[in-house]
Amino acid sequence: MPKVDQEAALEGILERIVYFNEESNYTVAKLRVKGEKELVTVVGNLLAVHPGETLKLQGKWVNNPKFGRQFKADSCLPVLPATLTGIEKYLGSGLIKGIGPVMARRLTKKFGLQTLEIIENNPDRLNEVEGIGPVRVEWIKKAWAEQKEIKEVILFLQSHGVSTAYAVKIYKAYGNSAIALLRENPYRLAMEISGIGFKTADRIARNLGVPPDSPLRAQAGILYLLWEATEEGHVFLPREELVERAAETLQIGKSYLEDALAVLVEEEKVVLEEEGGEEEKRGRRGSGEVYLKPLWMAEEMIARRLHRLSCAPRFPLPIDAEKAIAWVQDTGNLALAEKQKEAIRQAVAQKVLVITGGPGTGKTTLVKSILRVMEKKGQRIVLASPTGRAAKRLSEVTGREAKTIHRLLEYKPKEGEFARNEESPLAADLVIVDETSMVDVLLMNHLLKAIPPQATLILAGDVDQLPSVGPGNVLKDVINSGTVTVITLTEIFRQARQSMIVVNAHRVNRGEFPLLKNERGGDFYFIEKEDPEEALQTVKELCAQRIPGGFGFHPVNDIQVLSPLRKGSAGVERLNAELQALLNPRGPEVARGGRLFRLGDKVMQIKNNYEKEVFNGDIGRIARINPEEQEIQVQYEDRRVSYDYSDLDELVLAYAISVHKSQGSEYPAVVLPLLKQHFVMLQRNLLYTAITRAKKLLVIVGDKKALAMAVRNARPQERYTSLQRRLKAQMGSEK
Repeated sequence: MPKVDQEAALEGILERIVYFNEESNYTVAKLRVKGEKELVTVVGNLLAVHPGETLKLQGKWVNNPKFGRQFKADSCLPVLPATLTGIEKYLGSGLIKGIGPVMARRLTKKFGLQTLEIIENNPDRLNEVEGIGPVRVEWIKKAWAEQKEIKEVILFLQSHGVSTAYAVKIYKAYGNSAIALLRENPYRLAMEISGIGFKTADRIARNLGVPPDSPLRAQAGILYLLWEATEEGHVFLPREELVERAAETLQIGKSYLEDALAVLVEEEKVVLEEEGGEEEKRGRRGSGEVYLKPLWMAEEMIARRLHRLSCAPRFPLPIDAEKAIAWVQDTGNLALAEKQKEAIRQAVAQKVLVITGGPGTGKTTLVKSILRVMEKKGQRIVLASPTGRAAKRLSEVTGREAKTIHRLLEYKPKEGEFARNEESPLAADLVIVDETSMVDVLLMNHLLKAIPPQATLILAGDVDQLPSVGPGNVLKDVINSGTVTVITLTEIFRQARQSMIVVNAHRVNRGEFPLLKNERGGDFYFIEKEDPEEALQTVKELCAQRIPGGFGFHPVNDIQVLSPLRKGSAGVERLNAELQALLNPRGPEVARGGRLFRLGDKVMQIKNNYEKEVFNGDIGRIARINPEEQEIQVQYEDRRVSYDYSDLDELVLAYAISVHKSQGSEYPAVVLPLLKQHFVMLQRNLLYTAITRAKKLLVIVGDKKALAMAVRNARPQERYTSLQRRLKAQMGSEK
């Protein structure tokens, strides 16, 4: 046995990946090595390896105080396996589309040690194997050729010291030209390949000899920082702040960055605008706001279109508002509050109306009442929400069809555009959009394009919730602009006052500490746990035993764990790993990168995929795993969607999700860990949003001090937006 800390070589078959960090590429893996009774633990940067591959490693043996003897790899080279077991494991790992474990066994039984040679040089002989027809043979031929070409991309990336987890995506995007294109401009990766950021592209560029003060690097860095700012919800960055961020990130002089910014303005990739609203002269140094052009266009056009819509004449609508209110109350056995009555009056009189209010204030009753009045007059009405879950709920409470905004506008994924626009508007007299706080500036712009001038637009939502995941703060900016009529519902109805979820949501929103009664048969509970590990254990017990046993909720379908943060003991990532092991410990599975997906897992889509018509935040269950076709099928509420293995970076486990990702959804039961370690996210609107996600039961597990911190912190991170200013300017200039 080689001595500890002595340079050594190791060769074996990769059995499984225990842990993989996508940021650092640090991997913990188990290797089957000839002569070793137990699987060998290997640690290090094992880039783009798959179970079943034979690996040649260089490194040294080490003794880890906690985990014992390990092989620390300095370099790793995948090689084709030379044993029957290795070949079968290699082919059955899902690496080659068309070959799964069963087919791998048949192939090796038929061709033995010649299996890989036959696939490489004489693939037509695969027809001799039972169950392989011409179609599958073509799959295998194509997949084998692609794997060889992808390996070249992998080796190129590996030689430049970067992760190759996205090699398949790079190959699919650029094909055989991948390496040539990356040599020409590696920074295109950051803009064109989902999941690859500027830092990775910059690492390749530096290794290829691109100088630190290259104009190409400065321009790419500025664009990267503007895109990164959209992740924080910003529509623009102040010029001085952008240059400061870029200087710190890129470690280059500000004069280089000012020159790069001037080029980007010249090429119309960004817009530089003075606070007064006029474009700054090109090349001039000074203050101003810097926008990615699509975001500048979106805010500018939202302001113009909202004003144009509010001023355009509507079709004659002979409605006596007072008679309509009396009719709705009599026929619906309702007693409307004064604010609800006023909203009906305004819905009849105005072209654009905003309705906002918290839980239990009657938004749903009001929307249904407006619908009944308008339908009675023969109005063509469309209902929409930004997410599938929100649209489904809107449909359920109104009894009428509601669509996601994308489906309403008939998105065409191949063309990358919406079928509904100015030239082909919606056939509607009234458009009602629910959960408007979730709508970002890009989507709102597309929606307004498709609303015909004579139509009425009603935007409904809770302005006190978290703003949209995407850039902008549309609902808040529209309300604060003072340019449209706003009805704010504040009265909590008697039935809603019986729910402590509703009562405490409003208390938190007013800055008051919630009532922690923990009454038997209630719907709001607080379990005090200051230690993060104890809190984690309590969350697990609640999901697996206490809530299903005490309230009858299904541990996966009905209970949703929410967390303020991704990292930490009670963060989304740790919670998901623990809950997956607890609630779905066994079954067919597939590992890709650092993610392990198992049949039956609860998963969430984390980016908009217009081709599949699944969107950021959609939650489903894994219904099928097919290693031969390299496919996972996820059952969402209304349909089943297929994912190629190379698309699995679009999915994450969803036993626990962030509060931000829960927007627009309601769950029968919510469990919320809230600890001092979450301090960076302890904000009133985040806590308020989390509470209002629960329909029947909310359990907060955590620290009263953390709860108090969240209630007191009424200053959420401000977003750089200019829609409020643009709306005021439009109203002033055209009236």
